[in-house]
Amino acid sequence: MLNQTKPELRRLLIKQRRSLLKKDWKEKSDQLCQNLKKYSLFQQSKTILSYFSFRQEPDLSLLWSNTTKIWGFPRCVEQSLTWHCWQPGDVYEINRYGILEPNINLPQLKPGEVDLILVPSVACDTQGYRLGYGGGFYDRMLSLPEWNSIPTIGIIFDFAYLPQLPIDAWDKPLNAVCTESNFFDLRV
Repeated sequence: MLNQTKPELRRLLIKQRRSLLKKDWKEKSDQLCQNLKKYSLFQQSKTILSYFSFRQEPDLSLLWSNTTKIWGFPRCVEQSLTWHCWQPGDVYEINRYGILEPNINLPQLKPGEVDLILVPSVACDTQGYRLGYGGGFYDRMLSLPEWNSIPTIGIIFDFAYLPQLPIDAWDKPLNAVCTESNFFDLRV
């Protein structure tokens, strides 16, 4: 797959993800959540940044209920992300991309309050590099000094865990990758 460009690979993998039957998608998502819950990096974190599933990304909603953790979700503001506390029952909106976002009036989280970032990804590779959607929102955020020391976990399904991705100079590897069947701690 390395001979494909990022846009080609992105199209192929999103198409594959969206072709999952709803039942299989939900089952894989729930398995991924159970897998993630087992790892110390997740267990020890008190404040976690997550995302609302879009275009059949793994659904992490199983993690949000019955928990003592504080959850943060992104809002797209121009070319960056702001993070707001959100829990089931709180208000959310749909942004211009069709993605759910927490209401702007919910409390905002600062980098120093965050223990872990669950990063939505189209694909990840064995070195921790991530293929995103091409907007650069996470790349820009994770390159900032106040964010780049917070542990990151790429969230993908098994088929999107690849041996190698095409990378650019600005790409930063994630610390770990979680799929429905495995957890890869890449902090070696």
